[in-house]
Amino acid sequence: MAVPKRKMGRARTHARRSSNDVIKAPSRSVCPQCGEVKLPHRVCPNCGFYKDREVIETD
Repeated sequence: MAVPKRKMGRARTHARRSSNDVIKAPSRSVCPQCGEVKLPHRVCPNCGFYKDREVIETD
């Protein structure tokens, strides 16, 4: 089993983890019906359309 020759410093550990453990913002898309920003592959909460058809009725 491999054993490190020297102790890895805190800065090196945090630098390695910083790029992988970051929380990324969810991607957004624009609704083709009303132009509102929505999550991709979801029904638009503003107009209720998904893939050019009305899925839920909104007022």
